[in-house]
Amino acid sequence: MFIDFLLQVFSDNRDKEAIIWRDQAFSYEWLSKRVRYWLNEIEKSEIESGHVVMIEADFSPESVAIFLALTELGGIVVPLTKSVEAKKDEFIETAMGQWLLQVDVDDNASCQRLSGNPEHKCYAQLRNQGNPGLVLFSSGTTGKSKAAVHDLAKLLEKFKTPRHALRGISFLLYDHIGGVNTLLYMLANGGCIVTLENRQPDYVLSAIERHSVELLPTSPTFINLILLSEAYRRYDISCLKTVTYGTEPMPESTLLRFNSLFPHIRLLQTYGLSELGILRSKSKESSSLWMKIGGEGFDTRIVDNMLEIKAHSAMLGYLNAPSPFTEDGWFITGDMVETDGEYIKVLGRKSEIINVGGQKVYPAEVESVLQTISGVAEAEVFGEPNALLGHVVCAKIRVADGIELDKKLLKRTIKRLCSEKLQSFQIPAKITFDQGEQFSARFKKQRNIG
Repeated sequence: MFIDFLLQVFSDNRDKEAIIWRDQAFSYEWLSKRVRYWLNEIEKSEIESGHVVMIEADFSPESVAIFLALTELGGIVVPLTKSVEAKKDEFIETAMGQWLLQVDVDDNASCQRLSGNPEHKCYAQLRNQGNPGLVLFSSGTTGKSKAAVHDLAKLLEKFKTPRHALRGISFLLYDHIGGVNTLLYMLANGGCIVTLENRQPDYVLSAIERHSVELLPTSPTFINLILLSEAYRRYDISCLKTVTYGTEPMPESTLLRFNSLFPHIRLLQTYGLSELGILRSKSKESSSLWMKIGGEGFDTRIVDNMLEIKAHSAMLGYLNAPSPFTEDGWFITGDMVETDGEYIKVLGRKSEIINVGGQKVYPAEVESVLQTISGVAEAEVFGEPNALLGHVVCAKIRVADGIELDKKLLKRTIKRLCSEKLQSFQIPAKITFDQGEQFSARFKKQRNIG
């Protein structure tokens, strides 16, 4: 019922590759049979429509089939990955999970009963309508992870409109709104999902070469890692047609460098949130941070320079936080933007703004300058309290691997180049060095909010 349109696509494309896993191809015919197998197995178990089922997995043939089978059943699916291992118990408790399905590294699935008693108004709404649900946890990089409850039937609706069949990498994770969006887009259009055993630049680019991948959905952080590693010199990625990026602000310097190296690759900025799904978007051009967003099922407005969105596919609510919607149904994104006609440019989260003597500093703008400096691999910009100015700008620098630098000299270089490209209040007053990675397991910048 809920995935009939997908099963029809599977039938129409039965001999085509649906999933590449460990360099082995699995056809749409295979996937269709496995979805039916898991539906039968679930029916034989005590899992029922409306039950909350945690799925601990990464993208694999069985994890995809299980996700689809539970959707068809009308289950409430809560995907988990190794990236949230430290929060696994917290997430199970928050979601009030009744079952835990684990898919191991060899793609074997096991099931155990949990003690959750899932009583919540969002769950009640799904059960009353008989619809499948999806619970997604935010990354929690600047606070506690929030659990967003979606009506999965609504999220599926936009995929019923046929679009291009593509071969794409499953870079964004199984428990991420972008990962779910990639999965459903590929399957709904008879494309091919190329799964990953790890997400290091060399491995990802080698997979692109081996499997003629056309689409890489990723993050600005990972694009920067590709540039730093120079992995692109070691592999033929001429098959790659489009790179989409989102999840965080893109440093303009990173965008311009990637575009100059790969002018044949279309760069498309995307916009989506765990609470809303992924909006359709159109970049002004590959080298531009300006984009149009919206499309069918989405309306946008700007209030006090902050983006607000009304979405047909918006979540029903949080399990563990108050509603973020206005009384008239608009979601307050927290993203500050500039506008140019129909186009917007995302400057950064309101919570990340550094207030220096009344002047606003957006970290991404300063990071963009810092990452053009020779020897700087990554830069994290944040604010620290200051008695005179309220806050001052601070920068944590990771020096490029294999480079020995005089850090005092590098600090002077940073100050000099920043003074040429930034206003005085934007220049880092405090610079520290730390060789630890500055991104999460989801390849998203982790910020120290001062």
